[in-house]
Amino acid sequence: MSATPKGKLYLVPAPLDFGCDAQAPLQDVMPWATLQVAARLRCWICENAKSTRAYLKRVNELQPLTHAVQLLQIQELPREVHKKGDHTGNFDARPLLASAMAGQDMGLVSEAGMPAIADPGSSVVRAAHDLGLQVVPLTGPMSLMLALAASGLNGQSFAFVGYLPQEAGARSQRIRELESLVLKTGQTQLFIETPYRNAVLLQALLQTLQGNTRLALSCGLTMDRGGSRSATVSAWRQGNPGVALELPTVFCIGR
Repeated sequence: MSATPKGKLYLVPAPLDFGCDAQAPLQDVMPWATLQVAARLRCWICENAKSTRAYLKRVNELQPLTHAVQLLQIQELPREVHKKGDHTGNFDARPLLASAMAGQDMGLVSEAGMPAIADPGSSVVRAAHDLGLQVVPLTGPMSLMLALAASGLNGQSFAFVGYLPQEAGARSQRIRELESLVLKTGQTQLFIETPYRNAVLLQALLQTLQGNTRLALSCGLTMDRGGSRSATVSAWRQGNPGVALELPTVFCIGR
């Protein structure tokens, strides 16, 4: 008797409007092929079950789900994985993939964008490879790449450095370290912040960076009120930033 074929792990992007008052029409930001795969999956691994159900209800409005939302099998990553990250190898995600080992396709989803990119999920992907499962990344919005493309900064060498420190002194020191790296190597530095602290971070950047360093912000990508601006720090200091800082924002510095 032949063994039951293993399922696949699909990396399912989500729209970038999580937590925002206005949502972009799903058909405008998600490829149809991705929505079709999402609609047929019954087993999911996610950051938050509530937001995953909300996302799949949006999918259902365009592409009816094969299984009713209340019948989906949704597993959440542990909270400590969210807080400390799961890329170090300290978290064993293999038990979460039992359904795939039993032959069912599974989906990995984060609250916005691509799972495992500036979001939890790398431990699940790593475990899938270790278990011999096929990993299939699907197409969808990725805020970091969209922001980098819109920045006009070096897209051949870049790094995402996550969140900067919240304490003012440590934050200024980190900004100077990143700027020094930009000036020495030309490597673009990307980072993010919780939306309600975006204005504070922008002010710290304008106070700390040199005037000829280039600063780019992309706010509310894929949303109606979204926009990007790239200019020297000196130009930013002249007045209104011209972008919606209350929306999710990717910050880039470069030269």
